[in-house]
Amino acid sequence: MAEITEAGPTTALAKRLHRAARIDDSILAWRYTRGVKRGLVPTVVPFAGYGSTTWVRVLCRVVLGKPEEEQEPERSVRGWRSFTSIPVVSSTVTVRIGDIESRVVADRGGLVDAVVDADLAPGWQEISLSADGSEPIAAPVFIVDPSVRFGILSDIDDTVMVTALPRPFLAAWNTFVLDEHARTPVTGMAVMYDRIMRQHEGSPIIYLSTGAWNVAATLTRFLSRNLYPDGSILLTDWGPTPERIFRSGREHKRTNLLRLAQEFPDIEWLLVGDDGQHDEDLYGDFAANHPENVRAVAIRQLSPSEAVLAGGRSKAEEHAGDSPPWFYAPDGAGLLEQLSRHGID
Repeated sequence: MAEITEAGPTTALAKRLHRAARIDDSILAWRYTRGVKRGLVPTVVPFAGYGSTTWVRVLCRVVLGKPEEEQEPERSVRGWRSFTSIPVVSSTVTVRIGDIESRVVADRGGLVDAVVDADLAPGWQEISLSADGSEPIAAPVFIVDPSVRFGILSDIDDTVMVTALPRPFLAAWNTFVLDEHARTPVTGMAVMYDRIMRQHEGSPIIYLSTGAWNVAATLTRFLSRNLYPDGSILLTDWGPTPERIFRSGREHKRTNLLRLAQEFPDIEWLLVGDDGQHDEDLYGDFAANHPENVRAVAIRQLSPSEAVLAGGRSKAEEHAGDSPPWFYAPDGAGLLEQLSRHGID
């Protein structure tokens, strides 16, 4: 049995926690105690992971829930409801993959993001996750064949889903107000992704966003309802960190881009984003430092009204002639046409 620890802070580290983090920990401890007294039990919320034929990146969250809701059917809920769940700090999760069993430990937010040994065939597979006192639950993972040389990494807000809100209100609105029925897909993007993935069968698609893990289920349902290809979603944990009050969305994206380059050094990624956030800067830096891992960059151009709300947008000509190539269009059809002309379809 493999032992993998991603435990919460040690005593020494706890003393160095930012004041906001210490306050947050105190509130979580109080909520946890009240939840246990009400009869709530640890429940694993699985997220789609990914990996190779020898390892898997396990993604899940452990929260307190009613025993009868451990296998609660999928339903539509507004984002704010997902933030009322009580995370189980430093909970031990047992990961079973065939005959291989590993134990991992959740962090301060009840999140598990760990790599474990595996022996799985390429394609979509299922692994088993269970917390102390909970029944095992299946979690999907996409296993990348060692021969695969292409993948898609996509932003979400204003890339696959229309936001049309001022940036200061974007996260709050998408997280606390809307459900997936009220979100609008970007025209043609699902068709573009589907066509490209059909031409590159067995390739991974990963949706990378600065949104909170609390809304992973909502985003997954949105992608499914609008016929986007199935893929792993990489989100972040809201709340204070040991060093600062707010987490850095840019750092979250940058870190995961670098991680993917290390995990799949032979894959060239099609990086897809929009020109209203920081995608161009992040993708540009990554392409400059890791050109061998970038097939092309596709940027969805915001409409004039969306650009005003987003605080402006960059100029496409800034990347004219760059290598790897950059493509700009207002929708999926325009991007697909350009990608097709360059043999990326």
